[in-house]
Formats: sequence, C-alpha cells, structure tokens
Amino acid sequence: MNSRVWSVGRILLVMCALGGTFLLFFGVALRVALRAREVQVPVLVGKTVNDASQSLGALGLTLKIDPARRPDPSVQANRIMQQDPPAGVAARRQRSIRVWVSAGPRTTTVPALVGQTERTARIRMEQDGVDLDSVSEFRSPDYPADAVVSQDPPPEAKAPRVSLLLNRGEQSTTYVMPDVIGMDGARVADALRARGFRVTIVGSQPYPGVPAGTVVRQQPQGGFRVAASDPISLEVSR
Repeated sequence: MNSRVWSVGRILLVMCALGGTFLLFFGVALRVALRAREVQVPVLVGKTVNDASQSLGALGLTLKIDPARRPDPSVQANRIMQQDPPAGVAARRQRSIRVWVSAGPRTTTVPALVGQTERTARIRMEQDGVDLDSVSEFRSPDYPADAVVSQDPPPEAKAPRVSLLLNRGEQSTTYVMPDVIGMDGARVADALRARGFRVTIVGSQPYPGVPAGTVVRQQPQGGFRVAASDPISLEVSR
C-alpha cells in the first residue's frame, strides 16, 4: 500500500516537474517570439511621406498621418516634422507610427508700416502675425520723430518678419547750466532769455548783507545740463 502511494507521488512529482519545465520553456519561447516581432522605429523627421512609408513598410510598420499641418521654420513644407513614437524606440510589427507633416515656414502678408509710430507699427505687426526682424535708427529733422521711414520687405510681400528703419528725431542741443549764485538776477535773466531759455524770477526775501536783486537760489543748479525748452527759475534777495 505504501509503495503504491509512493509511486503515485513520484508520478505526480514528475508531472509537476514536466509541467513547470513546459511553462518555463513556453514563456521563454513566447518572449523570444515577441522580441522577434519587435523592430526599431527609424528616423522619419525630415523625410517625405513616401520615403517614410517605404522605410516603415520594410520593417512591417504602417504610417499614420495626422491631418493637421502646422508651420515650422526649420522643416520644409510636405516633410515630416514630428513622429510618435520617436526614433530608436522598439515597436511591434504592424504598429502604426503617427507623424505630423510640416506646412513650411509661416508666411504672412507684410502690412504697410511707413509713416506709423514705432508703437503703432509693433501693434499692427502683432495683429497680422508678423515678427520684428531688426530695427535701425537715425536722426533727421526731415521726418516725424519716432516714425517708421522704411521697411523691408515692402508692404504686401509674403514674409514671416520685417525690418524697420526709424527716425528718432533731431537730437536737441543741451548746455551746462552756469552757477549764477551771487550775480545780479535781472542781468542773468536777460542773458539767458537772449539765448532762448525760459527764465522766471521767483520769490524774493531779505538777506542781511546781500544786495537786493542778487541771485540766492537757482533751479537747475550749476553744472546740470539744460535744453532751451527747460524752465529756469531764479530766486533773488530783496
């Protein structure tokens, strides 16, 4: 009786061992088979749709094209600009590789900007989707200050960006304000007004030991730079 039980146990043990061995080899074989069905996704970015389709077909993969085309400044029109999954990733055969095709660099119609101020020109360019390439400046009394004098390319051209030439206006002449403290206020005012400055004599109060009409305070102070349009105020003693 014991020998029979032992024989049955040995048979069951052998069957379990054989079953485990079968499962092990089956798992290994399945993994090898799956790996054999995997291929490496090739580089598709920059290729035409036909070239990409041929490259994928040789590996057992299929091409899926996204219907939406997007502008790309670095990828020519009708060439692939993006792929999913990316190149180098392992993929099973018959898998679809999704790609996006470039519409080429963005082209817009350049608006007419000559005669507009820089701020107005920038707003118009932003509204029309045109980028600013560069800005050159010069100073001249022949054109309005802060105005666009020239543009490249010209209006109605098809281009993604434009360069502007701006007139910053004639640079005003400035002078160094002299120190007039202690001088006769009326004479100083007359001399400055003769040179085009706007001079005002403000307030007067007694200063012991200082002759009446003598400049005791000034604005701007001596050494500051002033233009003809800047106001100058002098305070004299009484």
